[in-house]
Amino acid sequence: MREEYSAGFVVFYGKPLLFLLLQYQKGYWDFPKGHLEKKEKESEAAVRELKEETGIRNPKILRGFRHEIKYGFGAKDGAFIKKTVTFFLAESKTRKIKVSFEHKGYAWLPFEQAVKRATYKNARELLKLAKKWLDKNGTIRGRA
Repeated sequence: MREEYSAGFVVFYGKPLLFLLLQYQKGYWDFPKGHLEKKEKESEAAVRELKEETGIRNPKILRGFRHEIKYGFGAKDGAFIKKTVTFFLAESKTRKIKVSFEHKGYAWLPFEQAVKRATYKNARELLKLAKKWLDKNGTIRGRA
């Protein structure tokens, strides 16, 4: 069994809130995320991946929201991979996106539509946690 670690963001914009989902080449809809590089902190990897995958620079990271998703899958070489993805919450200053080659498209969606569009149950649950956190803490309180 191998272990892999990734980090990413639940990204929102504006009022009313819109949430960003990316459509990956395999067709599923999920949040921007990617592998940690050597000696890279989770938050550093999340910021780097967001920039690489969407072109968003300098997101407003909200302190106090950090959530891990854990799952397993079979690799092409037959090995079992135990994956941990750490997500943070960030506000984008722009809706302008330039998706990377890893993606087919993107969508800024209101909460209910984003929940319906997210492919995986763990992504839908993460979005619900992020919205609950925002409802409780707002978008100003907790900014990094």
